[in-house]
Amino acid sequence: MAEALRLGLVGAGAISQAYIKALEGSSIARWAGLADVRAEAARAAAETMDCPAFTDYQDLADKAGADAVIICTPPATHTEIALYFIERGIPVLCEKPLSVDVDGAKAIVDAAERKGVVLAMASKFRYVDDVIRAKSLIASGVLGDILLFENAFTAKVDMSKRWNTDPKVSGGGVLIDNGTHSVDIARYLLGPIAEVLAVEGKRSQNNAVEDTANLFLRTESGVPATVDLSWSINKELDTYLRIYGTNGTILVGWRESKFRQSSSPDWVIFGRGYDKNQAFGRQVANFCHRVLGSEPLLISNEDAVASVAVIQAAYESLTERRWITVPRAGAAPLLRVHG
Repeated sequence: MAEALRLGLVGAGAISQAYIKALEGSSIARWAGLADVRAEAARAAAETMDCPAFTDYQDLADKAGADAVIICTPPATHTEIALYFIERGIPVLCEKPLSVDVDGAKAIVDAAERKGVVLAMASKFRYVDDVIRAKSLIASGVLGDILLFENAFTAKVDMSKRWNTDPKVSGGGVLIDNGTHSVDIARYLLGPIAEVLAVEGKRSQNNAVEDTANLFLRTESGVPATVDLSWSINKELDTYLRIYGTNGTILVGWRESKFRQSSSPDWVIFGRGYDKNQAFGRQVANFCHRVLGSEPLLISNEDAVASVAVIQAAYESLTERRWITVPRAGAAPLLRVHG
């Protein structure tokens, strides 16, 4: 068996814990080092990972001997850090969104393509069994023509002490945070998104960014999609995806997923729900296998830039209060994402 890849981790925040957990017992990769500007947090996390700790990602790049790196820092830092590693020929798996704006995302992608370096934006739902099976069901034609896509990511969470509410760091609020997942799932299941309309709800947490929003999408194939996003409302839904077609319905849930054809009274269970650790584990494994040249990525650089473009268009929609056309690759950039 080939020697395990040595992975570097930048950022010791909450999301990094999911990667640390996912890599436990892995035979394909091990930790080379971790960097975080908070020395105590870096040391504490590195101790559980059995690797060196650094307070500067440049030291991680120069001293850890990492074969690849995972970036788990706030979005506003992604472009700078990703470019630093890419220019040194080190493959990058970057947490979503790839950047806070299209210019930054394109800069990362262009650099990776120029240097011939593997790059991937993390998008955990592409690695969830039930979402993958839902895509297969849609492709099979069992639902007929798709008429409507609904997604909801809502939970009541106190965001007052989190970096996510500082627009200079996060790039925005719940739209850029949870909404990036929503957009990528919609694109994965339905194809490219042509237009977007965003409507902000009442800010109940008194932060500088939106904590509740509705997102309306229209795909290039003409399918409408609605997305509910909130840090302040818990809808207590069993499902997070509902896909309606002329011949049936698919429900993708947290604990169970099922579909039913209109001609049948019975639901067919096809999945056991969302397993976070499994999704992160598969995501890291897919990235590592791509670095080793043994399999393709499940998300492309085009997908990564496109999700940034849709979210950027959503913020323009909030400002102008109208539908916004999402530019295709190579089109002129929109306004910078803001709070």
